[in-house]
Amino acid sequence: MAMTSSEPHREPQPGPKHGKCVPEIDWQAVLAEHDRWLRTVVGARLGEPQAIDDVMQEVALAAVRQQSPIADPDKVAPWLYRLAVTQSLLYRRKQGRRRKLTNRYAERYRPTEQDTRHADPLDWLLSEERREQVRTALAGLTKQDAEILLLKYTEDWSYHDLAEHLGISHSAAEARLHRARKRLRTELAAMDVVNV
Repeated sequence: MAMTSSEPHREPQPGPKHGKCVPEIDWQAVLAEHDRWLRTVVGARLGEPQAIDDVMQEVALAAVRQQSPIADPDKVAPWLYRLAVTQSLLYRRKQGRRRKLTNRYAERYRPTEQDTRHADPLDWLLSEERREQVRTALAGLTKQDAEILLLKYTEDWSYHDLAEHLGISHSAAEARLHRARKRLRTELAAMDVVNV
């Protein structure tokens, strides 16, 4: 069978048990191929765009350092998805500890002056306001709901794409997306956003 351009280069390597050949995965190519949608997952999980690069670096390191090779190359996308979610959770936990330390320090050494600056209303355009409302509504959703909505609409994925990359069935992807859309509409309606 001929290798297509989207398939990463793999060389069979003796496996850890019974001398079976396990395909060696070109992680640089695989990570480059899946980078965009994994960044979307990490961004949805963290809600901090500036942290995506840090977490993606951890994902890449964890993928390269894996102890047991993946026997089925078709399972790479779901495996990377789980890895991205795990690394996002670890990052959030670490940031939570750091935030607590920072808050304790800030409480001890609170400044005496107040910031009297105000945002200039002319700086805000209607489109930016609408985007901010959607961001706020997304922040009110569960991480899983925000994640599937962002993957669907920023990556323009079909249900099949969602199912394949997240390692779930087509009907589960459809159901998750339907519930997420409904919850987003509810959040936007609660904010009195028109034309939901």
